[in-house]
Amino acid sequence: MEFVAPCLLGLEGLAANELKFRGIENVRAENGRVLFSGGYASMVRANICSSMCARVFILLAEFEARDFDTLFEGVKAADWSSFIGERDAFPVKGNSLDSALTSIPACQKIIKKAVVESLRQHYGISWFEEDGAVHQIQFRIFKNRVSVMLDTTGEALNKRGYRAMSNDAPIKETLAAAMVDLARVRADHTVIDPFCGSGTILIEAARKALGIMPGIDRSFAFEQWSQVDPDIVEAERQRARDGVRKDAAFIAYGYDIDEEALAVARRNAELAGVGDRIVFERRDISDYKESFDRATVITNPPYGERMLDIEQARELYRIMGERFERKPGHSYILISPDDSFERCFGRTADKRRKLYNGTLRCQVYMYFR
Repeated sequence: MEFVAPCLLGLEGLAANELKFRGIENVRAENGRVLFSGGYASMVRANICSSMCARVFILLAEFEARDFDTLFEGVKAADWSSFIGERDAFPVKGNSLDSALTSIPACQKIIKKAVVESLRQHYGISWFEEDGAVHQIQFRIFKNRVSVMLDTTGEALNKRGYRAMSNDAPIKETLAAAMVDLARVRADHTVIDPFCGSGTILIEAARKALGIMPGIDRSFAFEQWSQVDPDIVEAERQRARDGVRKDAAFIAYGYDIDEEALAVARRNAELAGVGDRIVFERRDISDYKESFDRATVITNPPYGERMLDIEQARELYRIMGERFERKPGHSYILISPDDSFERCFGRTADKRRKLYNGTLRCQVYMYFR
């Protein structure tokens, strides 16, 4: 089967490398998504192990369509009966951009009609109850290129199950995981977030260091599908459990000026199974000082579009530049949408990477020396 795993713009290469490292085959990065091939085991593994993708779809058809007749025939030709049973539900949703077919409701209606006709011919029935397992059909039409897919994930992959609460401007788990990956966090790391908020970056860092797979504790849509062997699912879950490194020396420190945010962070860390690996303290950035021989700061500081006005945010950048000392064994990974960040911080980054925080274009600034 062919699979599509969408991700935030800028994460494609990182997300693809992660899947390759997990043994998934024929991985290719495209704009805003990663593609790969495999069977149900690869599908399950990608859902459990991907920290940066949003979902995993089975790609059933791709074709050009500028009119509804072509859309209907292209969808009808796909192999729906291999996945959707006589009583299964198959709702349709999707989007269209820069294409001749602009009406989403009309596209939904045509695609639904085409799937019904395909299944009707296969099962020899005219009415589908749709009271069984849900097989969410997702379509994407971009520049008249239609992709028709089945969602194997259910709730988005950034929903790891540990963030019961969050602060006013939480970073998405997938973006936090990307920053952790760029920071090259390992089992023996000391990681610090001086603007930790609800703790997402530190939790993602701890789980990566300990080898805790992102989806190890959650359920997925495919688990309700009769086509997926439960033994395959259990084998992949056990594989993930076997990879946990309980002897890792990782430790992290999270600072914030908001006691309520710290309380939320502590609760989230406990839910994530890493509460004993992260120390949370009330501390202002102006008081930041650390004495570790080696440490990595990974942080998403407040900025104008999120919580502070632009000038307040730039003052924080200036303070960080003063407090984050340049010394051997210390690195700093910071994300900001402000093009003047380096000037305010006081030095040019050793490396930069463009990422998107939702629709907001940002840069990750990396200081390694």
